[in-house]
Parts: sequence; C-alpha cells; structure tokens
Amino acid sequence: MKKTLFNKVLLSLASLLALSCSSDETTEAHAQPTNMGKTLVVCYSYTGNCRTSSLLEQWLATQNFQTSTAMTKIFITIGGQAQSMTLADTQAARELAARLQQGPLSLTLSSNGDFEIWGALGFTLPASNEHITAQPGDVVLYNGSNICIFFGSNSWSYTRLGHISGLTESQLRSFLKAGERNISAVLLLGSTTSLQQPQATRRSATGSIALNGMPAPQAAKGIYIQDGKKHIKTSTRK
Repeated sequence: MKKTLFNKVLLSLASLLALSCSSDETTEAHAQPTNMGKTLVVCYSYTGNCRTSSLLEQWLATQNFQTSTAMTKIFITIGGQAQSMTLADTQAARELAARLQQGPLSLTLSSNGDFEIWGALGFTLPASNEHITAQPGDVVLYNGSNICIFFGSNSWSYTRLGHISGLTESQLRSFLKAGERNISAVLLLGSTTSLQQPQATRRSATGSIALNGMPAPQAAKGIYIQDGKKHIKTSTRK
C-alpha cells in the first residue's frame, strides 16, 4: 500500500515537471524524489524559464497528506503533580493531541466505583470502540465525549487514548485522588518535562575570602574580598 502510494506520487511529480517547462523552450528540469521511510524528499533544479518551484507548491497544496505531531505524550496535572501519558495509536488520541496544540484543557473529574476517575471533555472525539479490559494507568474515551483514567480494572467498550506508565496501583490511586469527587485536572501537550531548575541556596558570608576563592584566616597578610570590597592587609595586628 505504501509503495503504491509512493509510486503514484512519483508519477504525479514526473507529469508536473514535464508540464512546468514549455515544449518550445530549450530548458531542462531535473527532480530526484527520494523515499526516506515516511518522508518523501523532492530535490529539484532547473535552467531557463521553468515554473517548477511554483507548480510544485501549488500541487502539494492540493494533496491530502496526513500530518503528524512530534509530540507523543500528554501531561496530566492533578493537585500540582504531573504525570505523562503515552498516546495510543487511534484517531481519537491524535485529535485530542491536535486539540491540545491550541492550549491546555481543564477538566473536572470524579471517581466512579473503585477503578476509575472520569468526566466530560466538552467535545466529541471519533470513537473506535472495542471491548477491552482496562488496566491501571489506561486512559480511554467513553461514549465519544468522556475521558476515563483507570487506577483499577474494568471491562467495557472503550476507545484507547493512552497509558500512564511508571506508577504502581497505589501511586496511581494517590495521584488520581481515588474516591474523591470534583477533581481538577489539566491536560497539556508540548512540554517535555515538568522538572524545575535546581536553585542554589545563598548563604551570608561571615568571614573573608582570598583572591583564589578560598576562605582566608583573618590574621594573614594579603588582599581580601569582604562584603564585595577589596581590602589590603599589611599587618598581622588587629
């Protein structure tokens, strides 16, 4: 299927390049389409009055190429703590990520039974339901417009959205505030880490510092830096 699509693209490009130069002109156009996995690279050069560049741009604009996002994780923040969710390979997950490219999504979730927290997204995503047994950490779409995050297990018809990894069931219960209602949650796409930069603790210097940066005894002769000022000591007498 992929090879057939690639061949069709090459044929379309060949036709385009042939049309980009008029037959009565002594011009040449060269294109080198290259298949690099999921990427099609077209390198072209021309001489004379070819319109290859503009025609290529116009042609590409008419093609329904599927775009993808480099982001593969959604960050879920609850109670000031954030955990990452790896996206599932579903259209619903991709459209959720596309929504989050516009900005964070605030949700109000509540516990349901002893296995999940859930709530309305505020919009509908395309469902591709399958009967699954959700496990702790699974994030699914329910009924097209509700999100469910599991700290336990339940069998039902869901569409997969993703999974939270790296937490035990007990840690998931704590993070998701299992058993509580009206839980504030925020979904965020586009941040690679929620870690903060370490901050150095400033201490007040009570002694003197020599020019080599080491603490210096007060009785020694020499040049000192004290309170941001340079001092020259020529005598050991106080």
